[in-house]
Amino acid sequence: MVQGSDGPADSPGEDRVRGEAAPSGGVYEWYTRGLDLLTAGSPAAAVQLLERAAEAEPSSRSIREALARAQYGARLYSQAADSFRWIVEDNPSEDYALFGLGLALSRLGDFESAVEHLALAVAMRPENKHYANALRHARATLDARR
Repeated sequence: MVQGSDGPADSPGEDRVRGEAAPSGGVYEWYTRGLDLLTAGSPAAAVQLLERAAEAEPSSRSIREALARAQYGARLYSQAADSFRWIVEDNPSEDYALFGLGLALSRLGDFESAVEHLALAVAMRPENKHYANALRHARATLDARR
């Protein structure tokens, strides 16, 4: 793209963030479009929008949770674990974040830590079958590797 004499400022809509053109809209639009992409089965595309939203609103737990879910869905397990861990550190009683962190750690092969976080999630929500199944699987894998 050829720039005019005034540089990037004379190109409307070309707000550059991280060396890339920023998507249109604001944080809320990035968040809702990211959720839509995640729901539609495009987690990698969702990560792009949700990372921008998280950079703009770093203290938003809802954005961070959506980002963590998208990262997990895109198989970015280390990044997902970091995002879920951020939520847990901010609010240790967040059972879904503990569950997500446990799943991500399982995918990374850290079954001991995964069991710890999944057990906490199950203790908080014993009726949740997904939590219990994930804990059972992580414990079985950990036992098999010992």
